[in-house]
Parts: sequence; C-alpha cells; structure tokens
Amino acid sequence: MWTTTAFGGVGPNAFTSLNDYLTYAETHNAGLKSKKQQWIAALEEVPQAKALPDPRLTYGYFIEPVETRVGPQRQKAGISQTFPWFGKLDARGEAALKNAEAVGQMYRQARLALFREVKYDFYEFSYLAKATEIAMENLELLRHFEEVARTKYTAAEAGQPDVIRAQVELARMEYVLQSLEQLRKPTVSKLNKALSLPEDTNLPWPTVEDFNAAGLEYERLVNILLQKNPQLAGLDFKVMAAKSRIELAKKNFYPDISVGVDWIQTDRAISPGVKDSGKDPVMLMFSINLPLWHDSYSAGLRQAKALTASIEQEKIDTENTLLSKAAQSYYDYDDSIRRIRLYRDTLIPKGEELLQASETAYKAGTIDFLSLIDSQRMLLDYYLSYQRTLADNRQKLAELEMLAGAELEAK
Repeated sequence: MWTTTAFGGVGPNAFTSLNDYLTYAETHNAGLKSKKQQWIAALEEVPQAKALPDPRLTYGYFIEPVETRVGPQRQKAGISQTFPWFGKLDARGEAALKNAEAVGQMYRQARLALFREVKYDFYEFSYLAKATEIAMENLELLRHFEEVARTKYTAAEAGQPDVIRAQVELARMEYVLQSLEQLRKPTVSKLNKALSLPEDTNLPWPTVEDFNAAGLEYERLVNILLQKNPQLAGLDFKVMAAKSRIELAKKNFYPDISVGVDWIQTDRAISPGVKDSGKDPVMLMFSINLPLWHDSYSAGLRQAKALTASIEQEKIDTENTLLSKAAQSYYDYDDSIRRIRLYRDTLIPKGEELLQASETAYKAGTIDFLSLIDSQRMLLDYYLSYQRTLADNRQKLAELEMLAGAELEAK
C-alpha cells in the first residue's frame, strides 16, 4: 500500500500538491541519488589529497654477519617519512576541495533539472485534469442543447437536422473526452519515471493553486542567474581547482624531502674489554629526490595552464548559452501572461455572453442551431486554450527557475 513514505510524508496514492511530488522526488529519484553519492565521493578525495605519503619501513638481514670493532652486525631496520615540497600538499588539497565543490554544484544542477521535470509533468497532468473537467461540462451542455433541439423539433419549431447536428456534436465531444482519459496513463508514466515509482503506479488528479500571472523583471532574472546558476558556479570552482593544479605543477620543479632513522643490531664483540661492545648504532637519515626532468615538469605546467584557460572559455560559452535560453524562456513566459489576461479578461467573458445570447436567440427562433453550436465550440476552445496557457506559464516559470538556480517570485 502506497500510503506513507519512509520520511514521514504522504505516499503516491495521496499526492495532491506540487510540494508532495517535489519532496518525494528529491528523496527517491535514482538519478539524483547517484549525483549525491558522486558528491560524497569527491569530498572524500580532500583528506586523501592533503595526507602525507605513507611512512616507509625497511628491514635487512645480514646473511653473513658484518664484523665490526664493537661486534658483528646481524640485522638492520629503518623508518622514513617523505615530506612534499612546501605548499604541495596545500595546493593538492585545495584542488581536491574545489573539485568537490564543483561536483556539489553538479548535484545542485541535477536537483534543479529534476524539479523542472517534475513541475513540467505535474502541470501537464494538471492541464489534463482541467481539460477533462471542461470536456465533461461541455458534454452535459451539449446534452442540454440536444434536449432543446428535440423540444423545438417536437413543437415543429425546428427541423430534424438540428437534432442530428446536436447528436454529431455529442459524439465528437465524447471522442474528445475519451482521448483525454486515455492520455492520463502516459502522462502519469512520465511522473512515475521522475519519482522513481513503478511504471504502473496510479496517481490521483492533482490539486493546483490559483496561478499568479504577475510579471517578472528580466534584469532581476539575469542577475539571479549570474549569481546562483550552479553550472556557472561549478565552472568557477573548476577554475579555482585548475589554478591550484598550476601551483602544484610549479612545485614539481622542487625536490621532496625524506627524513628517517636506521637501526642496526650489533652483537657483543668477540674480544673482551672492547669499548661500546654490542652497542647498536642508530643513524638519522636525510634524502631528497632529484627533479632533473625539467621538460616533463614544464609540459605538466603548460598542461595545467591550458586546462585552466579551457575551463575559463567554457564558462564564457556556458554563460552566453544560458542567457540566450533565459531570453527565449522569458519571452515565452511573458507572452503567456499576456495570453492569460486576454482569455481571462476578454475572450472567455465575451464567449460566455455570446453563448447565453445564442441559446436565448435559438429558443426564440431568431438564429439557427449551427450558430448556437459555433458559439459553444468557440467558448470550449477559449476554455481549453486558457488552461493550456496557464500550464505553459507555470512550465516556463519552472524552466526559468532551473536556469536561474533559484525559486522566482513574480513581482
């Protein structure tokens, strides 16, 4: 039974609001979970990058003891620790940290993309619910018109063609309603995919709050996008990581230092009375590697600089692409607001007024039945177009929110 979820919220059978869908998707979507694990894995790179190399333990056994004045040497052991050149560990750790932050921004981008997908499908589902409701209401209206036509036909005030036309319109509306009902399954299937639910999970009709068809300032949108878009922020972190790798490549021209201690086991001397007989020598050791292959180090430095420049150019290109998409989506969003107001404030009220006047005129015999049906068709088209535009408006807002990297409140 899908009634409750592990996080204490409602399950799919009780979903009604958009927030229900978003909360469930964020917790259960497999793709988003994968991105989060990638982020966790990248964070675990940081302590590894900042750690010193493992100490080195050495041991040697003399197959033939080495005779010395103080006694024969039997075996030796040593331990050493390598210390990278000053600043190497800091540069390596900084590169890993900034890379982890870049992966974190990829997770944020995946979350925004998931929310956009859920919102898009949710509003498509909402439109389907409204369209179905409108079709059912119009079906009842056409049945009423058929009854009016039959009454007039019985009273010899209208011909049989009016009744036939009403029956044709009824059949057409029944087909529309059936098509809408059959569209529910593929629409729900898209939502199930985003929610990582079984494909055949049934979802109830959604509840949608009244739309606020208020304007959104384009300049404000651009400012938010440039500040909060996770793609741009991720590329910023990648640039920082690349610059740290440049510093690391510069450090490769300098040697690493190793410090260690060697101990040699020495047995007592054969001759009695030898000073320090059997004393184990202990030796402090220092060593460095010799960075002789400058061509290789120079190539590594040039490579790090080229990668940095590549990411910087990628950010410029990404920013231009995002701004271009934002401009088009903003136009679509703004245009949908104009269409909402047109349908809500002008076309639908006038269409309702025309339909009422047409029904009255048909009953009085001043217009034919075809004019009445035309009025009904026109109003139906206005109703459906209005609901379609409302859904488009919310879908475009979801697109803008994904591009901006933040929720947008229309003002």
